[in-house]
Amino acid sequence: MVDDAQYEYTSVQALRGTEAKAIAKWEKDGWQVDRRDQGVLRTELTFRRVKPKTFAGTVLAAFRGLEPKVQLLAVSAGVLLLAVVVVVGVVVGTRGGASSPQPAASATDAEVGAEPAQEPAATSSAAPPTPAADEVLTVENNADLAALLALSDDQAPAVGEFAARYRGRTIEFDGNIADLQPHGSYTTRYDLLIFAGDYSPTTISGPNFQFRDVNITNDLHLTGPNVPDTIGAGNNLRIVAEVGDYISEQGLFLLDPVRTEVR
Repeated sequence: MVDDAQYEYTSVQALRGTEAKAIAKWEKDGWQVDRRDQGVLRTELTFRRVKPKTFAGTVLAAFRGLEPKVQLLAVSAGVLLLAVVVVVGVVVGTRGGASSPQPAASATDAEVGAEPAQEPAATSSAAPPTPAADEVLTVENNADLAALLALSDDQAPAVGEFAARYRGRTIEFDGNIADLQPHGSYTTRYDLLIFAGDYSPTTISGPNFQFRDVNITNDLHLTGPNVPDTIGAGNNLRIVAEVGDYISEQGLFLLDPVRTEVR
């Protein structure tokens, strides 16, 4: 049997280390991976899915499968049906024009004798406390941060909104190093891709945080009882960092490390 299904295609750019997250997101919408083109920092993923069949397309396909004689009968029946519909429409329209339309009730008539609308009862609810301007934001004291770290879409509008609202504030959360690449041509400075929660090759949450152009020894400000000589992809961290810019074109949320501890 020949597969005559028609497909639609789309492609996305995913940062190295985030391919599984991107694939899972698109597969939920019925797409399947057709091709991968892996680059140095990004992988281009091409997806495809079967085009949804329209009613007209279904009817046309069924018509084409009929015998020529049956096709001729179907066309004749269609023309006859169209003529009947036109005649019935003319008759109904002629009869309908003989009656005079009834005037619609005015708003004034409808309102006579109506009781005044009751105002809804006022309700009071205690708003969650807002952290002080110099207080470190955590999932315990800031609902926006908790929601941000639980996102499954790393490019959701909420990411940019959080960055704009809390730029310059300090946040603290459990995260992990998903990927580590040299910054440009440097051999001692790196770009670290950070995700929320514990490291997993298949499960990812939160936006694509990045420590950009950092020296592992000096700029991460490693603390704790067991400071390692070096760190890399797969390490779980307790991160304290300052909120930076969100680069929507790259899907990267920049953070400036304040204090980092290996968990």
